[in-house]
Amino acid sequence: MKKLILSLYMLLFTVVSFAQTDPIIGKWQNPSGEGRIEIFKKGEKYYGKLYWLKNANDELGNPKKDVKNPDEKLKSRALLGLENLTNFDKTGNNVYENGNVYDPKSGKTYRCKMTLKGDKLDIRGFVGVSLIGRTDTFTRVR
Repeated sequence: MKKLILSLYMLLFTVVSFAQTDPIIGKWQNPSGEGRIEIFKKGEKYYGKLYWLKNANDELGNPKKDVKNPDEKLKSRALLGLENLTNFDKTGNNVYENGNVYDPKSGKTYRCKMTLKGDKLDIRGFVGVSLIGRTDTFTRVR
């Protein structure tokens, strides 16, 4: 009987520990509805990549490229699959900081902070201090 109870306890513990994923992990749509990112974890850091674009191809039907990138070698890479959120640390309850966001529309990279509020994700890009920046609120994609 003790073995059965111990086995059930271990099974329950295993299921619960696997079920606890970080709530920021998942798919998110930008405010304009033009793009979606997928946030994932690598090691102890959080990243995001573009996995869907409303207009993923140029006027010739070819995949859109990262043409605004200041690095000539990166201008030919496709926007789909582009990792544009990098190196975030979870610093508090639903707060992720010390990362960067790359804006393919301008080719600029900014410091960034993400704050999760239920099914909304505030992504704030800034220069220097957080006061000088812009926040976009993304919505979870189900």
